[in-house]
Amino acid sequence: MLHLDQAELDRILTFPALVESLRNAFAGDWTTPLRHHHGMPGLDNAGAEIENTLLLMPAWTGPGSENYVGVKLVAVYPGNGQVGLPSIHGLYYLIDGATGVPLATMDGARMTVWRTAAASALASTYLSRPESSTLTMIGAGALSPFMIRAHMAVRPIQEVFLWNHNIRRAHELSEQLRSEGLPVTSHPDLVTAVGKSDIVSAATLTTTPLIFGKWLKPGTHVDTVGAFTPSMRETDDELVKLASIFCDTRTGALKEGGDLAIPISQGVISPDDVVADLHDLTRGTHAGRTSSDEITYFKSVGTALEDLAGAITVWQSR
Repeated sequence: MLHLDQAELDRILTFPALVESLRNAFAGDWTTPLRHHHGMPGLDNAGAEIENTLLLMPAWTGPGSENYVGVKLVAVYPGNGQVGLPSIHGLYYLIDGATGVPLATMDGARMTVWRTAAASALASTYLSRPESSTLTMIGAGALSPFMIRAHMAVRPIQEVFLWNHNIRRAHELSEQLRSEGLPVTSHPDLVTAVGKSDIVSAATLTTTPLIFGKWLKPGTHVDTVGAFTPSMRETDDELVKLASIFCDTRTGALKEGGDLAIPISQGVISPDDVVADLHDLTRGTHAGRTSSDEITYFKSVGTALEDLAGAITVWQSR
């Protein structure tokens, strides 16, 4: 059985190929049980109580030309930053669906950033204006460079504004990405950056909104992949009321992500205000964007289907 580490995943995967793999997976008839989500009490470096999380995410394709089973195991330890370690560690386990024979393990954390960004890019092919050329990226964590590259893979992005609550980190990351040839500059004023942008993407752990509906110009596409628990939120009530709302999966996004779960629980919007998910878009049951002035909003919390599609892509392309 092979193990494919971070470097191997980066060597094999490309966003154009991964976006198409996800498109086919969402349009298919794969099985994705609800993820297992287990809270585990712990202590941070100062002895304060925190909750660590164990996630188990299975999926399988079923009989056919591609018959695979996979499960991602993820441990989230939010206190790790205090001891210089990443907060998320994970492993992906890919199995031959016809025989049960183990095929490979893969770096689960790296798979997560690749497939998360690819899912947003897939949504953007239906929801952002085709001529979108300006992107604001909110957050400067491990996921942000992948989000930028993914959006650039599907739209003619010419300018990227990078904003982070720690502006020094935004400067450092933008300099790194510019050295790699990406048109990224740090921006100190989030209101101005958002108002200039065709696409606004966020990958943060904020519990209070960072993107406000009143900042958006007509035709903006908003994409948020952070705020993955019911207590976190990256968007405000006005945004979800004025936008056409889409998500990766209704079963996950309406309950797990606070951007939708909070306004639904407060009666600001209803579940029926979510007009389509990626299954609907890829199967053609909803067209996505309907006009150039429409404000669209895509909320993603992730699904095991995306990890399995990524693992299959790696396995078949190695």
